[in-house]
Amino acid sequence: MRKSIFIAAGLFLSISTQAQLLDILKSTVKDKTGIDLNNPQATKGSTTVTTNTKTTTTVPTSTSTSPLNVGNLTSTQISSGLKEALSIGVTDGVKKLALTDGFLKNEAVKILMPEKLRKVDMTLRSVGLGSLADEGVKLLNRAAEDAVTEAAPIFTNAITSMTITDAKNILLGSNNAATSYLQSKTQSQLFTAFQPKVKASLGKVGADAVWKNLISKYNTFTGQSVTTDLNEYVTTETINGVFKMVADKESGIRNTPAMRTTSILQKVFGAQDANR
Repeated sequence: MRKSIFIAAGLFLSISTQAQLLDILKSTVKDKTGIDLNNPQATKGSTTVTTNTKTTTTVPTSTSTSPLNVGNLTSTQISSGLKEALSIGVTDGVKKLALTDGFLKNEAVKILMPEKLRKVDMTLRSVGLGSLADEGVKLLNRAAEDAVTEAAPIFTNAITSMTITDAKNILLGSNNAATSYLQSKTQSQLFTAFQPKVKASLGKVGADAVWKNLISKYNTFTGQSVTTDLNEYVTTETINGVFKMVADKESGIRNTPAMRTTSILQKVFGAQDANR
């Protein structure tokens, strides 16, 4: 009996001693780290994360976000790389489109008969005047080929004005992010600049005379009175053709390392590859 009492007393003292040691340990941790082991939720500057095993871990709270990973590139390098890619796209695109058949023989940008005049085309072909319709389409494309060089200086100004913020957003954007930026900055300006040039080009290549004859014959055969604003139509289609060529070049540079023909293009778009 006395032996049992001594054993029980020993266990009580042992438990009491462990409890005291635990209290001392908790107090020391709180003093040194500010973490209250009795109430972890009250710890300042941390967020409590509970896992499926019910283990509690404190993770420092942060309100900052990580920057885009562009390697060791500086803002100036990013801007220079994007401007160079756009400059190459514009220069190559305009150069190719300005050649004879630059529009006419390129199915991606070829200017077709205006949609509302497709019935004119079909009617003329049905009465053996298909060659007149073909000539009308050819001269629309000739006017575009003659006028397209007007785009270059307008694009150059837009590219030069690109900000560093614009460049960073564009770099990690879609395959045509730079072209879309260029379009948003130049669309209305291009239309205003192109209209008088296209009008002059339509007269220069003889499109005005051919289309006047074409419409006249159609109206005679059908008894209708059809008109169209060729100037507005060709202006719009010419601008669309330029952007299509620039977008193709941009996509090539982004996705084909072999098309990155300068060191800055290789460096900037190599960093883009790492973020995909």
